[in-house]
Amino acid sequence: MNCLQCRSGLRAATKSVRYASTSTSTPAISPASKSRNRRWLGILFVGATATATGAYIRQSNDSATLNQETFTKYRLVSREPVSATSSLFTLRPRKFSETNYDVYEEAWATGVWSVMFKQPQLQIGRDYTPLPTTAATGLTIEDENEGCLRFFIRKDPFGEVSRYLHTIDVGADVEMRGPKIECVIPKETENILFIAGGTGIAPALQAGYSLLSRGGKSKIHILWANRLKDDCAGGQSDSLKPVPSRGWFSWFGKRESVPDIVAVRDEDQSLIVRELEALKSQYPGQVTVDYYLDEENTFIGKEAIRASIDSVPASDSDKNNLILVSGPEGFISYMAGPKLWAQGLELQGPLNGVIKELDLKEWGVWKL
Repeated sequence: MNCLQCRSGLRAATKSVRYASTSTSTPAISPASKSRNRRWLGILFVGATATATGAYIRQSNDSATLNQETFTKYRLVSREPVSATSSLFTLRPRKFSETNYDVYEEAWATGVWSVMFKQPQLQIGRDYTPLPTTAATGLTIEDENEGCLRFFIRKDPFGEVSRYLHTIDVGADVEMRGPKIECVIPKETENILFIAGGTGIAPALQAGYSLLSRGGKSKIHILWANRLKDDCAGGQSDSLKPVPSRGWFSWFGKRESVPDIVAVRDEDQSLIVRELEALKSQYPGQVTVDYYLDEENTFIGKEAIRASIDSVPASDSDKNNLILVSGPEGFISYMAGPKLWAQGLELQGPLNGVIKELDLKEWGVWKL
């Protein structure tokens, strides 16, 4: 019996008692009897609710295939530090399912997607973006066949889910639900300019993989801004940066010249930079990345975005050229205006910020 059926039964039972108590052919019920009736009805309701909740939890834990309706158990295989505040997580389904691979492939082919992680103590969830499989993953064919997923997650001191994920032991169970499609990349898309802040680089890697794995000569240009050098250590920009401009991370930073690029050994590169380099190697000439760092007073501004746009041939449709923006709320608001909540749904909201000021009519814009 579900909760709705239980409440319906209780309403019917309550109506019946009230009718009997007002009938001239039935003795009046004493206050003590009424109290006992209410207590038993309360016990019945709580018991039925607990049964229904338990059934739901058992159903969610029994699923072997990632799905949008119930939570599936995954095991934390590894947690590798990327910087002092972020880590790379690898998770494998607790139960093997041949259909997981198909679920992933359909999501990759569609566009940018995420899954929800559950914090079991507080019963709250948070969406995170899986990283695509590249030559830098270190995953074996067996890992891929068993449905491993990887995530770049920053430990937010105020984030209940991220703090939980950074404190559990390797080998512990993590419950996930999905996939949730965050952005459909149209088949006509030829160019993507991805503006990423911090861990917003994970959707950028996804978008690049989704776009380029379709074949053809499509291209993606990624502008990645970070506060800390550790996150993008060893990253070398593929194009010349314009004069540094004031960005959302640092409102009062000094304007300084961009430091010269120096050769960097592979072992000095952060894990995410290696992922980007592997994607570039997999699709030569189709992926370019520029790095921006608060510590070096370089920020993504109008000049950088305009230079990226001007390098792309004009198109007759905004479906051919897309600008995707991902990162912290403040970063998205600064670049394209805030997203909005209405009737329990997160909406894109009007285009504002730096991108609106550039008046890029031939480019579609999506906030992740």
